[in-house]
Amino acid sequence: MKKLILSVAVSMFAASLAPNVFAATAQQNKMKECNASATDKKGDERKAFMKECLSAKPAAKATQQDKMKSCNKEAGEKALKGDERKKFMSDCLKG
Repeated sequence: MKKLILSVAVSMFAASLAPNVFAATAQQNKMKECNASATDKKGDERKAFMKECLSAKPAAKATQQDKMKSCNKEAGEKALKGDERKKFMSDCLKG
């Protein structure tokens, strides 16, 4: 009985770790993307490209607050009011 309980506990523990073991890291995903982009390059050109590609930082995503500021500015420049402004702001913030 103890062996059965131990075996169930070990298998449950292993199952909880499994997704983490097989999940690709961000670096692995980046390597895959860079490799796919470098298929036409060879030698030193490929090495230089891969170095640049792997060290590149992802573009910063605009925050909701930044979007709100730019949409407000644009709505002000267009002198939108009332329902027209609400619709514009809604569409602008979605995009």
